[in-house]
Amino acid sequence: MKVIGISLDIQWHDKKLNFQYIENKVRNLDGDLFVLPEMFSTGFSMEPDEVADRNLESLDFLKKMANWKKAAFCASAPVYEKGHFWNRMYFVHPDGRTENYDKRHLFSFSGEDKVYTPGEDRVVVEYKGIRFLLQVCYDLRFPVFSRNLGDYDAILYVANWPEKRVSQWQALLRARAIENQCYVFGVNRTGSDNHGLQYPQSSYFYFADGELVSEVKGNFLYAELNMETLDSYRKRYHFLQDRDDFSLK
Repeated sequence: MKVIGISLDIQWHDKKLNFQYIENKVRNLDGDLFVLPEMFSTGFSMEPDEVADRNLESLDFLKKMANWKKAAFCASAPVYEKGHFWNRMYFVHPDGRTENYDKRHLFSFSGEDKVYTPGEDRVVVEYKGIRFLLQVCYDLRFPVFSRNLGDYDAILYVANWPEKRVSQWQALLRARAIENQCYVFGVNRTGSDNHGLQYPQSSYFYFADGELVSEVKGNFLYAELNMETLDSYRKRYHFLQDRDDFSLK
């Protein structure tokens, strides 16, 4: 499976401009799965009253893109639903079928927990025979929630992770790949946001042994998922068989 991550320089609170930028950038790209950053259509905003989707604008755009490129699209967006604001991660299949995950660990340091509602469910989606665990940014710091129970093959992390902590982002992505014996794909934004935070190119794709297995070209990250390679590695080093048993409340 060919995966393409887009390290988008998100334009602050400007959905139309972000949609246009993405559409132009993927015009000549071919892949099976495109992954965009956290809150790809607005930037990581603590003003959901102003920017949250109320008419599924971001989801409709992702569906349009999935249909056009005949590929899956994955990203998160702020959403208003049933009286609550959610940081919702969408996985849109080429046929328009959509699965979603609401970010569980809200970034209290920025006040995200004061304006958004945490999700409760762990979500694994299957696409082209590969099982993906959906995760958003701050979730990366909580390894218990993402522990591989034998139910997934890859983790997709979408993020707005600033430069000052990017070394932690890189280290934690690599750790999640090693401890869970899975592929880990982390797509971060680039540029700067309305708070003056900087975001260098820092999207990474790791194999189960912690090695980088991606190619970066500008703001694009290219990688191949190969289940035969992963299965062979897991059979040779069957560390997951010795994991601790536990349940999440």
